[in-house]
Amino acid sequence: MPIIAPSILAANFGNLNAEIEMVNHSEADWLHVDVMDGVFVPNISFGQSIVKKMASLSTKIVDVHLMIVDPDRYIKEFSDAGAHNISVHYEACNHLHRTLQVIKECGAKAGVAINPHTNVELLSDVLEDIDLVILMSVNPGFGGQKFINHTLVKIQRLKQMIVERNLQTLIEIDGGVGLQNAEIILRAGADVLVAGSSVFHSDNPIETVRKFKALSSKPSFQA
Repeated sequence: MPIIAPSILAANFGNLNAEIEMVNHSEADWLHVDVMDGVFVPNISFGQSIVKKMASLSTKIVDVHLMIVDPDRYIKEFSDAGAHNISVHYEACNHLHRTLQVIKECGAKAGVAINPHTNVELLSDVLEDIDLVILMSVNPGFGGQKFINHTLVKIQRLKQMIVERNLQTLIEIDGGVGLQNAEIILRAGADVLVAGSSVFHSDNPIETVRKFKALSSKPSFQA
């Protein structure tokens, strides 16, 4: 079954306790938290104290996505705040290998996110050090955007790289994911679906998560 990670960015910020409690009672696997600094992306979201509060309320794996410049400065703080997974952007790291080692030294799973224009081949030299790759399927910074279809090609190529090296690296898709396109994304080789508006803005979020979990995750690609 696919790993489903509702994105708290799409939740009702005025009632975060109830929104996280809903995720806790659902079949979701992870709680996805986008941290934005208003510099790397044109928006500002949560700081360390809010992430710590959300992590204390969540019974799910806390999947923190740092959409920030100079992420090395904050890795330990987000780990201490309760992040189980910490993903940094390839485009924001001058010394990516070292950054990944710092994340692992803090006890978290190490992830790398890449923007829609970034080629997956650029991860080749560090792929063995990565626990998960977030492929941005929209331009980062705002929720509710349309899925970029070329992401499917990137998923297939990245999955091929992972299989050829016999790695366990997870492929996480973030942006524009809904029940209408989730299955084709999974069949391309994705493992984790970040679902924001499609979950939190649905009439029955718990049932929506159940429908995501019921989708086939068997890849159709040929490695």
